[in-house]
Amino acid sequence: MQITFYGHASLGIKIEDVNILVDPFISGNPKAAHIDIETLKADYILVTHAHQDHILDVEAIAKRTGAVIVSNFEIATHFDKLGLENHPMNHGGQWDFEFGNVKYVNAIHTSSFPDGSYGGQPGGFIIEGEHKNIYIAGDTALTMDMKLIPLFTKLDLAILPIGDNFTMGIDEAILASDFVECDKVLGYHFDTFGYIEIDHEEAKRKFFDKDKDLMLLEIGESIEL
Repeated sequence: MQITFYGHASLGIKIEDVNILVDPFISGNPKAAHIDIETLKADYILVTHAHQDHILDVEAIAKRTGAVIVSNFEIATHFDKLGLENHPMNHGGQWDFEFGNVKYVNAIHTSSFPDGSYGGQPGGFIIEGEHKNIYIAGDTALTMDMKLIPLFTKLDLAILPIGDNFTMGIDEAILASDFVECDKVLGYHFDTFGYIEIDHEEAKRKFFDKDKDLMLLEIGESIEL
């Protein structure tokens, strides 16, 4: 499994020959100006919620690639009306896709489309591949529901928001990693706007002091699991 950070909460995940994008907000992010969305491959696009900084490039990429958009019922219905392939889910549900099992789990946040219309309830995703399992938390506060995750999945990586203000911050993310029983964390949803700028070295130190590994990737950088 290869995971690429495209800035903010945007990720590329490659499992075998399947390409997955998560919450593509790239063309509107000046920090990701060197990423050309026209070159991105996508067989699936996972969307955690409807805010613009998570769905901005979904339509353009899906139209070009024919990707299947996987999200909650309301978001899937929104893109269905645009003629795009989709797979609707809701909290607690799971589905076996060609690349592995996907479970849609709770997140505490809000969710509305840029025009203010209802975007359903926000969520996160557990992806269980053939060899590795990851948790993509989405935009969320720390929630006790995270303690349910290790009851059914042993995680190899937790991808957690760490920018604070709109989501949980560093200290809560450390607790979240305890709740999901995964000490290997990829941080995201930080630095894009002034509200969510963080001190990278302090963040890494806080995780290190708790015997945890926090990875903060450069935009376009990848890791292998």
